Amino acid sequence: MRGIFLTIEGVEGCGKSTQVALLDELLRGKGFKTLVARDPGGTRIGEVIRELLLSPDSSEMTSVCELLLFAAARAQLVRELIRPAVAAGTIVLSDRFSASTYAYQGIALGIGEAAFDAADGLATEGEAPDLTIVLDLPAAEGRRRQGSALPGGGDRIEQRSMEFHERVREGYLAYARRHPDRVVVLDGSPSEDAVHQEVIAKVTPILPERT
Repeated sequence: MRGIFLTIEGVEGCGKSTQVALLDELLRGKGFKTLVARDPGGTRIGEVIRELLLSPDSSEMTSVCELLLFAAARAQLVRELIRPAVAAGTIVLSDRFSASTYAYQGIALGIGEAAFDAADGLATEGEAPDLTIVLDLPAAEGRRRQGSALPGGGDRIEQRSMEFHERVREGYLAYARRHPDRVVVLDGSPSEDAVHQEVIAKVTPILPERT
């Protein structure tokens, strides 16, 4: 029985990592086999790429280089973890995936949809999430939530301007409009538990049948 592939996305501080962890705990409690991944990362090669991408020491990195490195990490993640796990009946929960690259590099950095489509298409070979949940939140609120949790001002991408991060938010909403069949936008501003209940409501209808 095929598993399913779910992703949770959003601006910095929206609570996506928390919601991934809560959903994983819930599904495991119901007896489902799950795999939690993060993008970029999740594999040995992906984690090396992640460190390079997020390090403030990579300040000279060009936008195109950034796009291609995210795609490279995703290519490894899809082939090494996501595709085999879904084929084996596992529910894969990923903290970020293609929507983030569309929002951050395609829109906020201005690389554009054509370049995104080319790079992401090569990386994923058409492996798209069954459901993507975007937790929508103003960028300033996300940064306020992070507060002192950003040592030294955060990683290379977190350190970008508030205007950049607002464009990221716009990018996520544009991605949702682009893929209305598999992307839902939830208000990320309520309490952690309230958002969790909304996530459950969206995920439950697509869970595999238990035998």
